Parts: sequence; C-alpha cells; structure tokens
Amino acid sequence: MERRDKINYYLDIAEAVCARSTCLRRKFGAIVVKNDEIISTGYNGAPRGRRNCSDIGVCYRAKLGVPRGQRYELCRSVHAEANAIISAARADLIGSELYLACHDAETGRLDGAVEPCSMCKRLILNAGIERVYIRDDADRYSVIETAVWIDNDDSLGDTAPEGY
Repeated sequence: MERRDKINYYLDIAEAVCARSTCLRRKFGAIVVKNDEIISTGYNGAPRGRRNCSDIGVCYRAKLGVPRGQRYELCRSVHAEANAIISAARADLIGSELYLACHDAETGRLDGAVEPCSMCKRLILNAGIERVYIRDDADRYSVIETAVWIDNDDSLGDTAPEGY
C-alpha cells in the first residue's frame, strides 16, 4: 500500500474543512501547519453571531452581479485564510505553511484556479506564513512562496514610484 504524501494529506484535510463553508459561491477550507503539526483551520463564513449567506439564502455579490475576485468588501464572509490566521497565535504562524482547497458551491467541483485575495495575502505576510499550497486536483497542487508577494507588490498597481 502506497502512503499518501504529506502535502496531499494536508490538502485533503483542508478540503474536508471547506465542507463547513457557508458561502453560496465558493467553499474554501484552509489549514496552517508548522513543524508537521496542524496549528489552526478556517473556512469562509459570516463573522461569529451574524447570519450566514447559506442561512439567508442570498449572496449579495451574486445578486449585484459582481464578478469573481472583485469587491470583497461587499461579501458577508470572513475568508478561510483569515479565519485560520485569527485562530492561531502569531508565534505559531511564523515559518508555517498554509494549505488551501476550494470547491464551487453550485457544482461541488474542486476549483484549483484560486489564489488568496489581496487582503488575505497581506494577512498571510504579516502572520509570517512562508508558503501556500493550493489544491489543483485530487493529487496535484500549486506552491506559492509568499516572499514573491513582497517582491511583486500587487497593492501598488500602476502608481508605484520609479524603482519602488
């Protein structure tokens, strides 16, 4: 019997976490691992105490026709990455890895064409997470070294000063 490699093992767990998601568009699950130990988990859903989109039966971004990847300030949910970071101490996050899985909420299919949004990238960087693994399919994944986000600062857009 061949043993499952560790990266896919952790991605399997992140995929199980996404089953708790309450989003009507996409279900995300995230886990943070350090030194081969799971530090925290998170899925996307409304802040504690607020009603979830799945409870009220409406996604405001979908209702307004907002395309994927835009206008997250209109979303009721806290993202999976943010929830995983919130649930851990920064000392435990420094040097850790984040594993991320996503399913389309309507079809249930795995959606590997994802990346943390710009806000989550900032949280991941400030938390000290060094690497993000994203599930592409049942056995394949993408790896992002978070230092790349420092070198390629997408928050500057076209307004960055010369040589910045």
